[in-house]
Amino acid sequence: MKLFKFLAREGHTSPFRHAIAQFEVYAPLMVARQWWKYVVGSAYYEGTGDSLDAWNESSRRYITEEPVFYTPNGDEWRSKPVSSKQGSGDIISWELGEKHTQELLAYIELGMKKYEQALADGICAEQARLFLPSYGMYVRWYWTASVQSIANFLVQRLEHDAQKEIQDYAKAVLELIRSIYPTSLEQLVSQEKAVALN
Repeated sequence: MKLFKFLAREGHTSPFRHAIAQFEVYAPLMVARQWWKYVVGSAYYEGTGDSLDAWNESSRRYITEEPVFYTPNGDEWRSKPVSSKQGSGDIISWELGEKHTQELLAYIELGMKKYEQALADGICAEQARLFLPSYGMYVRWYWTASVQSIANFLVQRLEHDAQKEIQDYAKAVLELIRSIYPTSLEQLVSQEKAVALN
C-alpha cells in the first residue's frame, strides 16, 4: 500500500499501465465519441505479431445488428447552459421536451425507412448506413485500457459538469473496476474528484 501511495503521489505512473481491463460498451454514438478521447494507443507484444487494440468498434459493415437509438423522454431534455458554450443547464418543461422527443422519433423513423429501402434495393450495408441518424444510434465496442487510463477517464467523466450520459457510463465503469483494482484507483483518482470511491 505504501508503494502504491508513493508511486501515485510522485507521478511514477508507469506501473499502473501494466494492469489492464477490457469492457464491452453499448452506448449512443455521442457518448462513444467523447469516450474515444481516452484511447491511449495499443501495445505490441514483441516477437508474437499480436497487438492489443485499445478500441474495436462495430461498424455495421459486416455485422447485422438491429439499429437502436437513444431517445430522451420528455422530462430528460436539458436547457443550454447559462454561463458557458458547452454542457447543459436545467431540465426544460415536459411539454417542450415531449415535443422534441416526438420530433426525434419521427426523424429516426424516416432514417430507418430510407436505410431499409436502400438495403431492399440492393445497396451494400456500408453505404445504406448513411441514412441512419447517427449521434443517437447505439454502437458497440471493446475498450481495453490500463488502470492509469481508466482512472483518468473516471477523474474527468465523474465530474459534476461532465455530460450526464457519459457520467452514467463512468459510474458503471467505476462499479465494475473498483473491486478489481481498489488500491490503484484510490491512489490515482484524487479524493476531490472520486465521488463514489469511499
